[in-house]
Amino acid sequence: MPQIDVPLIRGRFGETSRPDNWWVQPLVVFLGFSLFIVYSTWAAFQNNYYSSGPLLSPFYSPLFYGDPRFAWFGSGPPSWFPSFIPFSSAFLILWIPGGFRFTCYYYRGAYYKAFWADPPNCAVGEPRKTYWGERTFPLLIQNIHRYFFYLAVIVIALLARDVWEATKFDNGFGVSVGTLVLTINVVLLSCYTFGCHSFRHLSGGIKDILSGSPVRKKVYDCVGCLNSRHMRFAWFSLFGVGFSDLYVRMCAMGFWKDIRLF
Repeated sequence: MPQIDVPLIRGRFGETSRPDNWWVQPLVVFLGFSLFIVYSTWAAFQNNYYSSGPLLSPFYSPLFYGDPRFAWFGSGPPSWFPSFIPFSSAFLILWIPGGFRFTCYYYRGAYYKAFWADPPNCAVGEPRKTYWGERTFPLLIQNIHRYFFYLAVIVIALLARDVWEATKFDNGFGVSVGTLVLTINVVLLSCYTFGCHSFRHLSGGIKDILSGSPVRKKVYDCVGCLNSRHMRFAWFSLFGVGFSDLYVRMCAMGFWKDIRLF
């Protein structure tokens, strides 16, 4: 049977035969990511207005140094922290959720298109001639996503504790709008984290046959349900954690009042 060699020809950057507005999705992702990165970086450098009453911003939780009501080790900064670097307790914790999201299977596909144009979108020409893959730095660090998962679970547990602490008012137990904001944030982060591919693999993906383990299969099915909505929870949780910090910050600055419901 005769064979015909068809050379692989890479199109020019942005070249495509797609008739749709393929650039809209990467543009929205670029703007969304950029807005969150700018805001979270600014909020982390502030090292102020991160608590209001019983509320603590998730950007600063757990609070190692700072507000005595929440701090684990003191008001800070610690003696070992370099004096020539502006201190913020957020620096000590944000690398965990940041690393988890940066190495996330969904997010890498999203920002590969939006920031690195690798490619800009499916069936669209990219600006480079070789495939980078994930065998060189910085893409090599994507492989540590499974380890960030364990750390992310610990952070979620601590954020859940913050929700409980947010019910302790000066005159006893209560629930405010801020309590609900922090609760919703934990729910969204849990749906995102426990629906990730790493946990899906741990819960059942490592087994060839699940029928002999009914409990594991049930967990695997639940994780699979969350995983099918992973992109949705990734964005909802990103917005949720950003809004939680904004809510606490606005209350701490006196612009918003945290209304107590009961």
